[in-house]
Amino acid sequence: MKKIIIAVLTLIITVNSFACPICGCGGGNLYIGLMPDFKSKFFGVRYHFSDFHTQLASDITQHSNNYYNAIEAWGGFNVGKKLRIMGVIPYYSNKQVDDDGTTYKNGIGDITVLAQFNVWQSTSLMPNNKAVKQQLWLGGGIKLPTGTFKVDLADSSTTLADINAQLGTGSIDFILNVLYSVVVGKLGVNVSANYKVNLANSDKYKYGNKGTGNVLAFYQLHKKHLFILPNIGLGYEQTDINKLQSAKVAFTGSHLITAIAGVELNYKTIGLGINVQLPSQQDFAEGQTELRTKVMAHVTYSF
Repeated sequence: MKKIIIAVLTLIITVNSFACPICGCGGGNLYIGLMPDFKSKFFGVRYHFSDFHTQLASDITQHSNNYYNAIEAWGGFNVGKKLRIMGVIPYYSNKQVDDDGTTYKNGIGDITVLAQFNVWQSTSLMPNNKAVKQQLWLGGGIKLPTGTFKVDLADSSTTLADINAQLGTGSIDFILNVLYSVVVGKLGVNVSANYKVNLANSDKYKYGNKGTGNVLAFYQLHKKHLFILPNIGLGYEQTDINKLQSAKVAFTGSHLITAIAGVELNYKTIGLGINVQLPSQQDFAEGQTELRTKVMAHVTYSF
């Protein structure tokens, strides 16, 4: 770790910005995926896990494993036939293992509130009498700085891993969202995209804006009240470079493409689901950090 700190100091002198070769997935996360089918309200719990490994290019003996766990309470309700409101309250448990030992950071993260409006929907019949159902939702929201951002950016021993392990961004951030779905008979496709605009916090640190997109194809199997939806797809993430006092932070910014496979189970008002995301292409910290896997599981109650 001492060699990492020396590298940090060198980069600070060179580019006049906060920099470190240790990189994870800071700045918060927003995943929508397949929405639960609810008539009036729903609430539930989701679990997210991601595993990152970092190895310093200039010294392969310097490495770090970062494990990000999030448990989210989330829910939503309809307002009339066109509008729905959703909220997410995350609790994070982050673990970092490196040559200095193991460190933990636990606590409430940033709360997100979203509103989505059904701008278009259509139901039609194909010549073979299969129903074609389509929906388009547009929305936006706000992420509140309820999570802790507590870092001494003037301390030369502070690393980018410390930044990424924070429970919140320390700033008010804004979210734009679009969701389109089409179902033909038992086969369906869900396309969602989110863009999060991050503002600078009181320490003048700004996490890079983040765009995400997912395309999921699913097939509906059902018997009486039990519905099974196996699904596969692709996910994409693009994160801009972080900034400190408007100066670019080295080794930040990333892009990621993942292959997604999962299954959703619905029995009457209860929903269960799990998916696994494996990286097919990625670029974190100029190749020094790599995502190993992501997992998401949930249980919901709809009524």
